[in-house]
Amino acid sequence: MALVIRPLAPLWLGRLSRRLCVRHELLSIFPVPVSCTSFIPEAREVLDLVDQCPREIQKGKFQVIAIEGLDATGKSTVTQSVSQSLNAALLHSPPPCIGLWRKIFDEEPTIIRRAFYSLGNYLVASEIARESARSPVIVDRYWHSTATYGIATEVSGGLQYLPPAHHPVYQWPGDLLKPDLVLLLTVNPEERVKRLQGRGLEKTKEEAELEANNVFRQKVEMTYQRMENPSCHMVDASPSRETVLQNVLQLIQNTGH
Repeated sequence: MALVIRPLAPLWLGRLSRRLCVRHELLSIFPVPVSCTSFIPEAREVLDLVDQCPREIQKGKFQVIAIEGLDATGKSTVTQSVSQSLNAALLHSPPPCIGLWRKIFDEEPTIIRRAFYSLGNYLVASEIARESARSPVIVDRYWHSTATYGIATEVSGGLQYLPPAHHPVYQWPGDLLKPDLVLLLTVNPEERVKRLQGRGLEKTKEEAELEANNVFRQKVEMTYQRMENPSCHMVDASPSRETVLQNVLQLIQNTGH
């Protein structure tokens, strides 16, 4: 198996940073991401925000639904429509408090980039706890996205080198606020590429690799399917917006019952 401990460090960084929440302890465990503060000033600001997070948080009485999907699966449209239909709070990971630095960290080495996204999940968890006390919450991407891209990026080779199903790496972190439901929007590769071309937006590095590297895309899709506790409920996003919205709302209603 091509998987080794070092490449998975970014996936555990988020867990440890939230559990320990002490920067000198992080430095002793993961020297690369934290020492980067000397040449990436924004890294220090991210860590400062994490240090301000409450050590113990709890989900409120309302539902929390995370919606995942590759670019051009209609995720933004669905999250907005669902939040409006349910009068729900719409949150994003990474949250706006660090989202302005996203392009900076996207240009950094993988271990630093993954640390940024991992920490973003713990920051948005505090927002989820607060908002779910007064309304349902829709989260545009959450832990599954971070873990999936991290695994697919760091595991060399094809699908056979991914960790086997039910491996601990597919489990939700025990110290991260868990959603009630995770939905994964899917469309066939040809339709997704067609939608991307129609948008005319600048591609991220990972999006460019998804389009150019069929093996990478397959690893991302397979990893999403192997995520557990909670697992992803697949939603075909190929039909009309109205049909997809109704299917999503039905799944949410069924889970609420």
